[in-house]
Amino acid sequence: MNPDPFFSGLYVPLVTPFTTDLRLAPDALARLADDALSAGASGLVALGTTAEAATLTAEEQQTVVCICAAACRAHGAPLIVGVGTNDTAAAITSLRALAAAGDVAAALVPAPPYIRPGEAATLAHFTALAEQGGLPLIVYDIPYRTGQTLSAGTIAALSRLPGVVGIKHATGAIDATTVEVLGAPEPGFAVLGGDDVVLSPLVAAGAHGGIVASANLRTADYAELISLWHRGSAAPARRLGAELARLSAALFAEPNPTVIKGVLHAQGRIPSPAVRMPLLAASAGPVSRAALLAGSREGGGTCGPLLSRAAQGLDGLTAVAKGR
Repeated sequence: MNPDPFFSGLYVPLVTPFTTDLRLAPDALARLADDALSAGASGLVALGTTAEAATLTAEEQQTVVCICAAACRAHGAPLIVGVGTNDTAAAITSLRALAAAGDVAAALVPAPPYIRPGEAATLAHFTALAEQGGLPLIVYDIPYRTGQTLSAGTIAALSRLPGVVGIKHATGAIDATTVEVLGAPEPGFAVLGGDDVVLSPLVAAGAHGGIVASANLRTADYAELISLWHRGSAAPARRLGAELARLSAALFAEPNPTVIKGVLHAQGRIPSPAVRMPLLAASAGPVSRAALLAGSREGGGTCGPLLSRAAQGLDGLTAVAKGR
């Protein structure tokens, strides 16, 4: 096996843009995908938590994957697709359908959420997916959403499964398990940061990259942060990492991806900041603060003059969402 993992660098889990009446906005999604890859992202993630995948219809999910796949083909970049279910058989069916489409490099799959089956059962779940799903797997370790903690030993066992190519490490902390996982990863197994605020120290400690929701904004800077650490340029990496951590904290001041969408709308990049229930659109204050930290849109233009329009757009979205 190649000792260097295939999945390294920055992967952007794209938001799903909606119109003000909560319809999918495919043209805006295509622009976001192209913008992210043009700005230096190594690849994209479709249908992650940031995409509000649980609120999309099957047809909308297929459209999102097709749009992201087209952008990745154009840029020669890999596409990762989220597959989130606590039903092993249903997950295998979804994986097989994605594999048959031929445009997906890997699936991002959480430990079975809500059920909390235990580590032995979680390992059996991923073993079945790896053997029967037909796609490389990136384990999504996010215990504050799944309710299932994975020990360093279980992660090591997962990393040895044929077809498991990486992990999105989003445990909410850099702790003893993190250090052990980063200390001696299996050859070819990618450790990708998933907690945006601590991305910089995680990459400094040895992570291969990150799946970073905040990188819907300032994509080039998040890509550069990872590159700086990999090149050993510690001083500029620390400075940039501290700056981007402040942005990430602002973007997660309210539930993801509400603030991110508010800022993207303020920058004129999506037609509306709308989210689907049970989320509600972010309030104007957090959006304004995050927009200031996000700065100008990559490629030109400033978001400042658009902030008042964005704040106006936020007003009334709760009522629209309730009417969906």
